[in-house]
Amino acid sequence: MNDNATRIAICGAESTGKTTLAAALAPRLAQETGLRVAWVPETLREWCEHVGRTPQVHEQAAILRQQHERIEAAAASHDVVVCDTTGLMTAVYSHYVFGDRTLETRAVQLQQRMALTLLTALDLPWVADGAQRDGPQVREPVDALVRELLIGHRLPWALVSGHGPARLDSAVDAVAPLLRPRLAGAAPRAGLFTRLAGRNAQTAAAARWACDCCTAPEAERQLLKRGY
Repeated sequence: MNDNATRIAICGAESTGKTTLAAALAPRLAQETGLRVAWVPETLREWCEHVGRTPQVHEQAAILRQQHERIEAAAASHDVVVCDTTGLMTAVYSHYVFGDRTLETRAVQLQQRMALTLLTALDLPWVADGAQRDGPQVREPVDALVRELLIGHRLPWALVSGHGPARLDSAVDAVAPLLRPRLAGAAPRAGLFTRLAGRNAQTAAAARWACDCCTAPEAERQLLKRGY
């Protein structure tokens, strides 16, 4: 495993823009920092498209493992890895759909390798996407289960919200402090590098979010600033 790579996880309920965000965030970070940035697609999506159905309970563990094998393969040759979901989401859906919590321990262990988890907010409209999606009614309970694991295991995370470019900017703001050490001493360049110096410390990735119900980024930032 490459412990030098910065792994950024994008997690959240269905139809909250995870894939769109990952596809946009990786090239944005590469362009603005000059770092080698990889984007790891979601294994589950490819699995469902290939098999033509959603996985059964006994197939979940293999999907979790394959997702993280891809992440580690990308980390071996890149500075930053943007992950379109992780095994944490596999564990959450195993819990929600099958009542099976056996994957949680391993999923949390793997999630601890993530420098930051970006949780996509429920502020986008639900859109159907084949067999992989269950419906808008599952988004709130799934979001709650993700937050439960992130908070319960004190994993660093940040809420990402907004539409279009604003959502991408929200992600960049959350990730930027993580990349400051990598850019120290580098030649000045336009974009993210020049903005890092002015980034407020309240967006530091090491901060933990302590509220388990609020979805407002400004409220989150205020609580982090106050030390909750």
